[in-house]
Amino acid sequence: MNTMNIADVDLNLLKVFEALHDEVSASRAALRLGVTQSAVSAALRRLRSLYGDPLFVRTGRGLAPTLRANQLKPLISEALNKCRQSLALLDPTAGQYEGRAVTLGLSDDFEIAYGRRLIDEVQRRAPRLRLIFRQTHSQIVADALMERSLDLAITAGGFSERMLSRQVLGEGDYQCLLDPASLAPGQNSLSVEAFVAREQILVSSGGFIGIVDEALGNLGLGRRVSASTTHFAALPFLLKGTRSLATIPGHAAHAIAELAGLALLPCPLPLPRYPIELGWRTSAQPDPVVLKVREAITACFP
Repeated sequence: MNTMNIADVDLNLLKVFEALHDEVSASRAALRLGVTQSAVSAALRRLRSLYGDPLFVRTGRGLAPTLRANQLKPLISEALNKCRQSLALLDPTAGQYEGRAVTLGLSDDFEIAYGRRLIDEVQRRAPRLRLIFRQTHSQIVADALMERSLDLAITAGGFSERMLSRQVLGEGDYQCLLDPASLAPGQNSLSVEAFVAREQILVSSGGFIGIVDEALGNLGLGRRVSASTTHFAALPFLLKGTRSLATIPGHAAHAIAELAGLALLPCPLPLPRYPIELGWRTSAQPDPVVLKVREAITACFP
């Protein structure tokens, strides 16, 4: 392997690499950087020579990063962010957020309930900073943070890795979501019998068993799940005009019910409450921009 001296490397190539990895398109990377597409293509050729790897391979949907490119991405982005931090030291009060982005992992129930509020709060504290929402959940969030594909994450736990820090934002419950036309006039509750008599929609990353099934099993009961989905956002389309119901986290249930005109009823089962936590990589010198976003998240959770 050839020995490479950083003095021989054009560090502008790293900006091109970051843009290509984020945009998976040479033309979009060129727009982002304000250069021509031919300049991006030339930089990619130099990057391939530098790292001895194709880095990005053409597919029907754009440029797909190779394994080596995925390994390099968190290292290169972190280095560029450190450079951006150093420039911010020239005038700490200027708020240098142009070109910066913070990747926040969360499931779409949190995105539905808090996404707009988070965008507004972040823009108030850090104008022109971009938030990137990326889907995650408690079973995979620790690895995603440690691999640096996420800067921060909001989940119901999953931050037990010793290199991670966490903050409890609140506590959640479960509510039933259904079409109001399927209820009797003035009806504002369901018995357990009426609950299990209805067809059910399960929202689950696994697709078979949920917390409702565990609670019903303890009572010697079962339910009929007609369909499973991994996306809370699909529920208005799956519930409207039917007698089906879905039992989901309360924060998402309230937001979806308000927007889609669905009815919200308390779940008749004794389901446990769950913690809502914010997690991040523990660092001796945290990125001030990430700290700004952490403050904004905390402000959005009463």
